[in-house]
Amino acid sequence: MDRLTSMGIFVKVVDADGFTAAARRLNTSVTMVSKHVQALEEHLGVRLLNRTTRSIGLTEAGRAYYERCNSILAEIDDADRAAGALHSTPMGTLRLYTNYQIGGFLAPAISEYLSRYPSAKVDVTGGDRMIDLVEEGYDLAVRTMRPPESTLIVRNLLAFRHILCASPAYLESCPPLETLDDLTRHNCGRYSFYPHGDKWHFFGPDGVPTSLRVSGNLVSNVPDTLLAMARNGQGICLMLSFQVADDIEAGRLVEILPDWRPVEFTINAIYPHRHKLSSKVRTFIDLMGEHFARHRDWLDLTAVIPTDITSNQIPKKN
Repeated sequence: MDRLTSMGIFVKVVDADGFTAAARRLNTSVTMVSKHVQALEEHLGVRLLNRTTRSIGLTEAGRAYYERCNSILAEIDDADRAAGALHSTPMGTLRLYTNYQIGGFLAPAISEYLSRYPSAKVDVTGGDRMIDLVEEGYDLAVRTMRPPESTLIVRNLLAFRHILCASPAYLESCPPLETLDDLTRHNCGRYSFYPHGDKWHFFGPDGVPTSLRVSGNLVSNVPDTLLAMARNGQGICLMLSFQVADDIEAGRLVEILPDWRPVEFTINAIYPHRHKLSSKVRTFIDLMGEHFARHRDWLDLTAVIPTDITSNQIPKKN
């Protein structure tokens, strides 16, 4: 028999002052209660209870064992309550890994999370390598690329697209931009971890996928560096839509060649376990969903364009 269960039944017998009363409280049979107490006595090799037809009494060993059992069971109850509290209310440190690209976009969600749940902490690391969540001790990754590891849980949070943009000053001084092919004559700043390298992928006005190879004097994995290049009128950049929202609304940048839409990608929440997800992870994922929902109208994602396009699905432009 399970010793912990037997200990609990033994304590209940003493508290109820009898096997019959204990059986009623436990909603089980007197025989079963008796078997658990006997199993404990056989395991310990001592008598715990002196039994008479009318009452029970603790032996000296039984009294010492009863006190220790009470203490152990109380500790277990405390542990259960603490674990339950952690599961229902975000507490402790959330270790988060995310792309440099979307770190700034996540910042308001992180700030709101910490404001809502003052007992929680966030340890966020930015980077673009494929991490091992379990080995490196991360609770959650938020990335624009899906992991190759099939056992990880991936939840799509938001579809997004890039925007091809430049400053008004650059557009006034540069060669004309009328078709996608014209990009080959321009200085294009490139993000180091763009999934397709220096081939930018688009859907044309007719919905047909196309791509072309671009070049330029700046390659960086820091989005702010590329953004500064575009703002300063030094070239054209393919930026995440939410990275340039304020600049486009303020007129510092202009979307160019809008008839050619860059392919869409998704922001994904990635974590190791689907069941019994801790409150700190589950709550943060839900909060990101709320935060991202506020941006869907601006992102203009109503057009039906395939997502998660891979390079072998898009033909090279002739």
